[in-house]
Amino acid sequence: MNRMMIAVTLLTAIALSGCVTTSDQPQKNKPDPDAGRDAYIQLGLGYLREGETESAKAPLSEALKLDPRSAAAHLALAMVFQQEGETGSADKHYRDALASEPANPRILNNYGVFLLSEERYQDALGYFEQAAQDTLYGERSRVFENIGLTYQRMDQPEEAKASFERALRLNSRQPLALLEMAKIEFSQQNYVPAWDYYRNFTQFSGQNAASLWLGIQLARRFEDHNRAASYALQLRRLYPTSPEAQALKAADQS
Repeated sequence: MNRMMIAVTLLTAIALSGCVTTSDQPQKNKPDPDAGRDAYIQLGLGYLREGETESAKAPLSEALKLDPRSAAAHLALAMVFQQEGETGSADKHYRDALASEPANPRILNNYGVFLLSEERYQDALGYFEQAAQDTLYGERSRVFENIGLTYQRMDQPEEAKASFERALRLNSRQPLALLEMAKIEFSQQNYVPAWDYYRNFTQFSGQNAASLWLGIQLARRFEDHNRAASYALQLRRLYPTSPEAQALKAADQS
């Protein structure tokens, strides 16, 4: 039985669960449309998590038939279309979700991320700032992280730095904010804080070519030869054709 059939079975069970009668209770209860909507949304999100965006659309569409103003269903469809590169449809469903829940920080933040990916930086910043106003939002540190990334794209390093610092005050274990702070401090030749941020970053995240190259440069500056050699080995082995590996090769030959 595939998952769509399972969902239909589940929804049928939900609908019938209120229809059992006894001699003392002859009237039938009405089925709960909210339960049916939520079951369809969860099924759609399950498909989305597995990367099966085409399969996700049918249950999410059914959820909207039950509740055309469901912010959760519109948000899920927005993420489906965003993953498929259907930017017009994604934008529409983000806006529909916000029309139902205009102050929802999760929707505001996700829409901001979408706008950032579309290089609509000023628009993205506006939605991130709205999301950040909710001081009880559990992912508020990520919102400030996204504000920092937006300012970086806008070539405003001081504003980016302030936003990453704010993110780290809320959650000191944010690897992206730690790495971006290391990059900013390194670019400003503030090597001691750059090294501190970088070493904290390595405690909470894996590495990519860019982070390994930054680590090599910092480790060599502080004469931490073991770390420098380890990072260089990883860069050459894991990312041999990357620009960072080429930069390392050029630095070693100079």
